[in-house]
Amino acid sequence: MKGFRMFGLSARLSLAFVTVVIVGMLAGCGSRALNRAPVEDRGVGMGQPEPVAVDSTTQDVKQLPGFENAGKPGYYTVKPGDTLIRIGLEHGQAAKDIARWSNVDNMNLIEVGQVLRVVPPAAASVASGVVAKPVTSATATPVPAASAPTATSASPATSANSTPGLAAVPTADDQIDWIWPTNGAVLAGFDEVKNKGIDIGGVAGDPVVAAADGRVVYVGAGLRGYGNLIILKHNNTYLTAYAHNKTLLIKEDQSVRKGQKIAEMGSSDSDRVKLHFEVRRQGKPVDPAKYLPAR
Repeated sequence: MKGFRMFGLSARLSLAFVTVVIVGMLAGCGSRALNRAPVEDRGVGMGQPEPVAVDSTTQDVKQLPGFENAGKPGYYTVKPGDTLIRIGLEHGQAAKDIARWSNVDNMNLIEVGQVLRVVPPAAASVASGVVAKPVTSATATPVPAASAPTATSASPATSANSTPGLAAVPTADDQIDWIWPTNGAVLAGFDEVKNKGIDIGGVAGDPVVAAADGRVVYVGAGLRGYGNLIILKHNNTYLTAYAHNKTLLIKEDQSVRKGQKIAEMGSSDSDRVKLHFEVRRQGKPVDPAKYLPAR
């Protein structure tokens, strides 16, 4: 009887031991399983930003200056490679005027997609475009009929805002008494694609003079391909450009007279000494030979 009791106690102890071992094994297996396959947290603490719900109806979008005027007459949308100097030249305006009309503080900082006003504010509703106070020549005489610009001379920037065919009709602004800006042979004639003016030869230091009375709207070397450049505004319609100079003798906003020496011929940004001379009618280049007197 005593032996039977001892056997029963031993059996119970053995069963308890086995139970403890099995529970321990199960707990260990569970622990190892969790360590082998953790749940990866891709939110905060794992180098990833915490998700934020965005309401597309209230999300702010940066609007470039003047965006509300895009496509309107008298406005221009900046494209890659544009500068205020080039925009002014191609629209027959002074770069400083465009900057002022468009509230541009830094003339060297404009953005692609920005919309600029390229006509005076008072002219925005005028079909013909530019109506700024003209700079007239004291010795102005009528331009011969043969030299009057043809219909193709209308500026693309303003003809879109006016009645077709009327932009080329001669006005008082066309009555300018032009002279040659320098002596020398013509090296290259006008070509709308390859040469937007004429090239006149000479030697370094030859005088370059104003082709007509006007106001200086640009002096500098900020337009690639033109070197040391001067741009004169003669009236509402006409600009002239004088490029590749060696020395510049005038300042911006200065008034000049026809025949006044404004520069000395040079070869800046050019492969030879020459004067590149342009006439722009409402920003569009036209053949200077149609305006300059015969030699």
